[in-house]
Amino acid sequence: MSAARGHGRGTAGAKDPGGSAAGAAGRHHRRRRAQLIGLALFFFVPLAVSFYLYYGQKTWRPLGHVNHGVLIEPARPVPPLALPLQNGGTTRPNFLQGKWTLLYAETGTCLESCRKRLYDMRQVRTALDRDMDRVQRVFLAAHLDDPTLLSTLHDLHPDLVVVRLDAAAGPLIALLPGGAGAPGADRIYVIDPLGNLMMWYAADAKPKGLLEDMKRLLRLSSIG
Repeated sequence: MSAARGHGRGTAGAKDPGGSAAGAAGRHHRRRRAQLIGLALFFFVPLAVSFYLYYGQKTWRPLGHVNHGVLIEPARPVPPLALPLQNGGTTRPNFLQGKWTLLYAETGTCLESCRKRLYDMRQVRTALDRDMDRVQRVFLAAHLDDPTLLSTLHDLHPDLVVVRLDAAAGPLIALLPGGAGAPGADRIYVIDPLGNLMMWYAADAKPKGLLEDMKRLLRLSSIG
């Protein structure tokens, strides 16, 4: 009787190797799942917050009141456009998405002020250093038959996307505040990586201000 009771106690107190292994596997699975969730939160929560603050809040913008450019409120989505390139072919319809874009449009002949703006955009992009590949420069030009201009673009602006300004660009021109060619329209425009026209810089704006704004936008943005 006593032996039976002892045997019962020994059986009840023994550990089940199979159950222990299953428990360890379950704990490992839960740890892995928690790590994956933590990693996802680390990457996606800042992006979600930035989207909410920029696009969901009417009273808040990343640049606050320290930006040097003029914010376009609300931002204006640019439709997909396949525009003729200066060297032949057309742009991808969504070429204004995926990167930050510095846009300059000239409806007349590209004279000194026009060439100065192209130079300023180039210098700003170059000064962004390791972030420069997140930014593209686009030049909409109505007159591209000047050999001197074409030589300048080829030699000094090899990375510049040069687009012929014709009827196909009408929907984009219509979105520009004041319209290209209007009095005082000698402006540089900023388009975000989602394809939204969101800021412009007047003809007398200093390149340093544009550079400071671009650095701040790139630092705050997880896109483009």
